[in-house]
Amino acid sequence: MYIGKVYRIIDMARWTRYETIWFITIIGIWVSFYYAFDLEWLRIPWAPMALVGTAVAFIIGFQNNAVYDRIWEARKIWGGIVNTSRTFGVYVQDMLSEEHVKEHISAETLKNEIKILTHRHIAWITALRYAMRNKQHWETTSKHKTNTEWGIRPPEQNTSFEEEIKAYLSESELAEVLKKDNRQTALLYLQSHHIRELKEKGIVWEFSFLELEILIKELFTLQGQTERIKNFPYPRQYASLNHYFMWLLLLLLPMALVPEFMEIGKGISENYPEWGRLFVWIAIPIYSAIAWMFHTMERIGRTGENPFEGTSNDVPISTISRGIEIDLRQNLGEDKNEIPAQYEAKFGVQF
Repeated sequence: MYIGKVYRIIDMARWTRYETIWFITIIGIWVSFYYAFDLEWLRIPWAPMALVGTAVAFIIGFQNNAVYDRIWEARKIWGGIVNTSRTFGVYVQDMLSEEHVKEHISAETLKNEIKILTHRHIAWITALRYAMRNKQHWETTSKHKTNTEWGIRPPEQNTSFEEEIKAYLSESELAEVLKKDNRQTALLYLQSHHIRELKEKGIVWEFSFLELEILIKELFTLQGQTERIKNFPYPRQYASLNHYFMWLLLLLLPMALVPEFMEIGKGISENYPEWGRLFVWIAIPIYSAIAWMFHTMERIGRTGENPFEGTSNDVPISTISRGIEIDLRQNLGEDKNEIPAQYEAKFGVQF
């Protein structure tokens, strides 16, 4: 357990190492100037710095709380998709029957109708996750060097949508869906139309038809909720200003911190002249630690603003979708060798 915690700390340090170098450079320049020249007059009192620091801490805390709410809501929505998908799968298998048919149908035909509906639902989940991975112009976190250097990407960037979905739709349905801008909505329309046709043939009883339509409605609701998070960014007036205020604090902080260490060094010089003269350099690790904490907390908030962007901190919708796909196909009785495996977690990251 402790080894795991050490690895996480090391990973966090690597994730923020470029900014840490900036912090050490900033404070190193300030200390060098104070040490080489008589700049004790160039200082900011602690009172205004404390006020600015408190304000920045509050706004970073507000951002992190709001961002966590977005992530948690997204996870709850996809948890709802999991539950509704399982319910849809069992309803389709148990509500399609020969009991009320107007003309006799074979067991093979009935089984094929169940397979078509189930596979089309898998196509809907696939279309939804691909829509969530489409880049919005405000999603820039994934472009940061420390988020790209690992060389891992969400599966949606490795396989085209058409290639992924063609196994679950007929050629005519695939062509129809690909013409639409909102492909996941088009698939739910196809599901509803198909269920209505089955009701008219008597394969789906009227009460069962209503239950299945309620599930279609629930899927529309969950789709709309996840699209709302995807298409409405965390407000820029909070995110951008928070970032600027944080950097303003970090750039001004040396003017309060370094003179304070020089004052302490003068007191030490009375008994230990050499130590007192060099004490100001202790400001470098102290400032770097403070700046790192403020920046890392702010960056954690920025990273979680868009929970479907495709970074290592996102809601793992690809893994969730593939899990639903495996469940549904296994419960259809399909051969395990024909069912795709779960996506591999690389470097402990699930997408």
